[in-house]
Amino acid sequence: MLNKTASLDLVDFIEKNILPEYQNFDKAHSTGHVTRVIRRSIELAKAVGADIDMAYVVAAYHDMGMSGPRAVHHITGGRILANDARLKRWFTPEQLKIMREAVEDHRASASHAPRSVYGRIVAEADRDLDPEVVFRRAIQFGLANYRQLDKEGQWKRFTEHMANKYSAEGYIKLWIPQSDNGKKLNLLREIISDKQRLRPIFDRIYDEEQ
Repeated sequence: MLNKTASLDLVDFIEKNILPEYQNFDKAHSTGHVTRVIRRSIELAKAVGADIDMAYVVAAYHDMGMSGPRAVHHITGGRILANDARLKRWFTPEQLKIMREAVEDHRASASHAPRSVYGRIVAEADRDLDPEVVFRRAIQFGLANYRQLDKEGQWKRFTEHMANKYSAEGYIKLWIPQSDNGKKLNLLREIISDKQRLRPIFDRIYDEEQ
């Protein structure tokens, strides 16, 4: 019978040894972000009948690769998961392989579809498409990683990122029909297509994050 929550001893291990690492990352990849991805992953795993423990661990490790270069953080994160011998207490080698691939496949700009349901779950859970969250994370990332840019430079980077990722021509893909991300993405696209509506939102969040 499928567990409806993650195993308590596994949760204890993750909360003590893995989640604190996210305190070392930028605000867009913080403890708050990974906690949201974990919660959404468990909800989606229940909806599609996947293993809760596997979905939980994939979510917990999905951005651990931010300890290195962001461009390959999904690959690094998969390697960190696969090399963590402590996980052998709960998972078989085949399960660990599937979870590594899921972490590798979670990135929104990936050129191929996730190889398993666990990759689809974490990819979908990682796409928190609430407009306020999307805008704030993008601004936080810009301020943390492009400090040389003034406000207008940040606005230009922000709008280019929104168009490249979230517009109708953007690279983001949704993988789980049971998710509510479809409606949120449509709303997001409405806002970013209207610069007069988008600019005041950017100004407010930018000033709040300064």
